[in-house]
Amino acid sequence: MNIKIGFGFDVHQLVETRPFTLGGITIPHVKGSYGHSDGDVLIHAICDALLGAANMRDIGYHFPDTDNTYKGIDSKILLKNTIELIAQKGYIIGNIDSTICLQKPKIKDYIETMQKTLADTCNIAIDDIAIKATTTETLGFEGREEGVSAYAVVLLSK
Repeated sequence: MNIKIGFGFDVHQLVETRPFTLGGITIPHVKGSYGHSDGDVLIHAICDALLGAANMRDIGYHFPDTDNTYKGIDSKILLKNTIELIAQKGYIIGNIDSTICLQKPKIKDYIETMQKTLADTCNIAIDDIAIKATTTETLGFEGREEGVSAYAVVLLSK
């Protein structure tokens, strides 16, 4: 069996004019992620981890922000397309472990819904997706509520 590990990281600015989309769901908040797509920082980090594990470059290479096809796109579509890309190389997802870094809003009440949404999108068991959240204790851009970041690690097998 061929096993690969991938790491992904993404950052988005928070602005008042956008909905806050995270982990494939919309969370009520006064600010949302700014981006060419829907700005879902968690899904983007997961896509990069998947692509990295399969040695297929990064999300910007496959879905560039210079292509209007992806303007405002639901990031769950990008995730599905990423899974199709890695499947073409014979890979399947073993598990996903992720961490979201933001000061507000508190997302603990949304984690199970995000897990279910991502499990359905990835066609894997909900138990194979871990989502954790942390603050920076008011330090840095996350702490000042200027942005949100996400980290993801994935295990692929062939």
